[in-house]
Amino acid sequence: MGVIIRLAISAVALWIATLLIPGITLETASVPGKVGTLLAVAVIFGLINAVLRPIIKTLGCAFYVLTLGLIAVVVNGLLFLLTSWVAGKLDLPFHVDHFWPSAVLGALLVGIVSWLLNAVVPDGHKRSDRRA
Repeated sequence: MGVIIRLAISAVALWIATLLIPGITLETASVPGKVGTLLAVAVIFGLINAVLRPIIKTLGCAFYVLTLGLIAVVVNGLLFLLTSWVAGKLDLPFHVDHFWPSAVLGALLVGIVSWLLNAVVPDGHKRSDRRA
C-alpha cells in the first residue's frame, strides 16, 4: 500500500510542476489521459531515481563532498530531464524543455512537494511500534 501512496504523491508533485514551471508540459486534454500519463511518468521517475541515483552518488562522491552536496541539484535536474526523454520515447505527452530552469526547478519542486505530502499523508506504517 505504501508504494501506491508514494506513486500517487509523485504523480501529484509532477502535476503541480506542470502547473507552476514554464517549460514542463503535459500535452493531453482528457483528465484520464492526464492521470494515466502522470502515473506513468511517476513510475519512470521512480525507476530512474532508484537505479541511477546510487550509481551516480557512488561514482561522484568527490563532487558531492567538494560542492557540499550542491551537485545534487544538478544531478536531480539531469535525472528529471532523462525522465522526460524516456517519456518521449514511450510516446507519453510529458515534456521538459530545457535543463535550466525547467528541469532543475521542476526536480526541486517535485522533491519539495513529495517531501511535504509524504510528511502529511501516512504510509500505513506505525512508527511507534518499531522497536529493536
